Amino acid sequence: MTTVDDNSAPLLEVKDLFVEFRTRDGVAKVLNGVSYHVNAGETLAVLGESGSGKSVTAQTIMGILDIPPAAVTGGSIKYHGEDLLKASDDRRREVRGEGIAMIFQDALSALNPVFTVGYQIEEQLRIRLGVSRQAARKRAVELLDLVRIPNAARRVRQYPHEFSGGMRQRAMIAMSLALDPEMLIADEPTTALDVTVQAQIMDLLAEIQAERRMGLILITHDLGVVAEVADRIAVMYAGRIVEQSDAPELYRAPGHPYTEALLESLPRVDLRGQTLNTIKGLPPSLLKIPSGCPFHPRCRRAEDVCRSEVPPQHRLGLGRTSACHFAEEVVAR
Repeated sequence: MTTVDDNSAPLLEVKDLFVEFRTRDGVAKVLNGVSYHVNAGETLAVLGESGSGKSVTAQTIMGILDIPPAAVTGGSIKYHGEDLLKASDDRRREVRGEGIAMIFQDALSALNPVFTVGYQIEEQLRIRLGVSRQAARKRAVELLDLVRIPNAARRVRQYPHEFSGGMRQRAMIAMSLALDPEMLIADEPTTALDVTVQAQIMDLLAEIQAERRMGLILITHDLGVVAEVADRIAVMYAGRIVEQSDAPELYRAPGHPYTEALLESLPRVDLRGQTLNTIKGLPPSLLKIPSGCPFHPRCRRAEDVCRSEVPPQHRLGLGRTSACHFAEEVVAR
């Protein structure tokens, strides 16, 4: 994990972000006041089950939401203090790639199957930086070599289907680094990869991030994946941040029942042979989020206040918050 200067201004700051999807079935409240920040050289892991709003937050930051049906109804996204939600389309395109880049969840779908991997890296170098084809090819080879793809000079001429899943993910990382961004968003970068390749990808991201002092947002649903790489963790549920904390503190003493349940559901070697804990029920429909705390139908600690009042963000220490009425009791359990 990296050492971060807490006194430095955030590289990226998301504040009170609201996003809804207007569909035939109704209005889905996808993001409900999301706030977090990332400093230069820092790794923020954003955790939560599918549908919690992790990827939508990232897409909103990148400016690639489909509008409509999506609509940003409130909040700000500040990059170096500039609110990107108020910026022109040209300015958003300038920031996208050169300032903030993104590694998408499914590398096979994100890469164009009819163009070579090298061409797809070279294209943005030629269009955005105006370099020659020869210089772009040389840089593409260097980038593939950077992410440790063997025989980069040969692989640069191959198509995505000729790469394994892990190699495609490495190619996506190379593509995202082409314009030397200050901030990298990695959306489920280890999905569908075996455990060994997962570890290799995470080690690669951590190494590149540390070398370039990039801010890194790591989106995942797996607490186990981020244990060794995250500086801070933000946990999402039903479009809200329910807990933020330094990583060691969160693992030591979670401050929200949802985080507590996620940790308890992790497989552990010392509990071999015992029944694995699960979180009962399903995440709520964003078309009809429960009243009060949205987690209360699944929470073993729920009381009447949880069903009627939305919990505020309780401060549990420096940089640590929990959206639970009983946050202090959860931490002190």
